[in-house]
Amino acid sequence: MKYYLDSAKIDEIDYAYKYLKIDGVTTNPKHIQNSGKPFLTAIKDIANWLEENHLQGKDVFPVSVEINPHLDNHLEMIEEAKKIAAISENFVIKIPCNVEGCKAAKLLEDQGIRTNVTLVFSPSQAIQAGRIGAMFVSPFIGWKESSGDDGLNYLHQISNIYKEKNYKTEIICAAVRSGKQIAECTEMGADIITAGLSVYEDSITDPWTDLGLKRFCDAWDNTEGN
Repeated sequence: MKYYLDSAKIDEIDYAYKYLKIDGVTTNPKHIQNSGKPFLTAIKDIANWLEENHLQGKDVFPVSVEINPHLDNHLEMIEEAKKIAAISENFVIKIPCNVEGCKAAKLLEDQGIRTNVTLVFSPSQAIQAGRIGAMFVSPFIGWKESSGDDGLNYLHQISNIYKEKNYKTEIICAAVRSGKQIAECTEMGADIITAGLSVYEDSITDPWTDLGLKRFCDAWDNTEGN
């Protein structure tokens, strides 16, 4: 199981790479906004960080970058995708899963520009991402469950379909918000989890561990000669 960090903040990315062994990064316009930087500045800073850490290449450390969400024509999407992809060899272009987006993703993949088909909320959407050979598909688990839908059932369907059809597209569980969802997505056959830094840190924290440490500290402190 690979872990990607959902962030555009360099300090978070650096920390998570050094201490949590993240395997890549995913960004979106909300993360760019939270970085406090303009779009181009934020992604160029990420590109510089990749070079400084000798992590060049999509196969080494992929970074998903989303195109302008206002674009609704596949030709305009392709034009912007090419500009973003030229900034770093690590960049995988996030394309929305709609008709124009899938057209753009297919043509980009044909040209060797790798894509992450995102905002996927049904197995039928995911099938097209697999058919066109996108590098990644991103079903949004947390958003589905927040609206009362079963986020894991459709992930399980996607995973089974991909295995049956031998699609090479990797499944990124997106909008993951808890350690429970991390475990469930892993069990359901996802290739990758992407989540915020706090989600990962919460997932390796447990009150029973804290209680156990307190008991052991008390025993240590009350052992003669310590």
